Parts: sequence; C-alpha cells; structure tokens
Amino acid sequence: MNKRIASLAIACLCMTTLASARPPAKPRSPFLGKWALDLKSMPVTYGAPPESVTYEFVDLGNGRWETRINIVDKGHGVRDIAVSYRRDGQSNKGTGYAGEGEMAAVNSPAPNVLVMSLARDKQLESVRTYAVSANGQEMIESAADVDNEGVPFVRNFRFTRIAK
Repeated sequence: MNKRIASLAIACLCMTTLASARPPAKPRSPFLGKWALDLKSMPVTYGAPPESVTYEFVDLGNGRWETRINIVDKGHGVRDIAVSYRRDGQSNKGTGYAGEGEMAAVNSPAPNVLVMSLARDKQLESVRTYAVSANGQEMIESAADVDNEGVPFVRNFRFTRIAK
C-alpha cells in the first residue's frame, strides 16, 4: 500500500509541476536592438558617406515592430525616419524624412531575414533586404534600386550591433 501511495504522490507532483510550468519563451529576434553602419565598408558607388547612421529595431508588442533610422550628415544635418509595422507585407506610413520612401511594407521570410519595400509618390523607391549573421553581431543591408538611367543595381551595407 505504501508503494501505491508513494507512486500516486509522485504522479500528482509531476502533474502539478507540468500544469504550472510556463510555455517556453519565444526566442528574441536577432534584429531587435541598435545597429551602427560601418562607414568604411560603404560601396564607392554610394557617394560621400554620412557622419553616422544607426538603425534600431524595437518590439512594440502585439506583433508590431518599429524601425527607427537616424542619419547624421557631414554638415551635421539630421534625418530621422521611423515606421511601425507588422511583418506581414502590408503597407505602413512612415514618419520623418521621406527621401528614401514615405511608405514601407515589411516581411520576414526567415528569423534572420527582413525584406522591406519602400515607396514614395505611389512609386517603388527601392527594396531592402536585411540579414543578421549567425552570431547576431553583424547585419547586412542589400539595397536594390535603379539609377537615373534606369539601370538596376544592388549595394550592400554592413552594420554592427551596438552593445547596450
């Protein structure tokens, strides 16, 4: 009888432990946090580099994110851009500087990849793909567009994570 009671007690304890256990936490996206553009790695075809560029990916909750971009030009002019979105490919209006686009649609085909389509004046402005390295410390932005003659190009930009 004692073995039976002990077995029942252990079974109850296991059931109670399982019932009170939290579901496993969803892994944190490798994009979240702040990133600084490596100015030395900019393509020569870009032109004169700015003083600094930072990107910040923020989880706003309820499936919404915000991307905040801060560009400081050599003359110390500042361009701030922000857009909040769900990573579902739907269009969202941005705020701030609209030279690169006033609307953005973002999709995430893989945990370490974001695809952003930018539009201005109802026209496609560019498509950007962001990929975070396996160690989470480097992000590459590939920007696809066309030049003034309509010739397509892709430029890559390297970002490094800014420690908090």
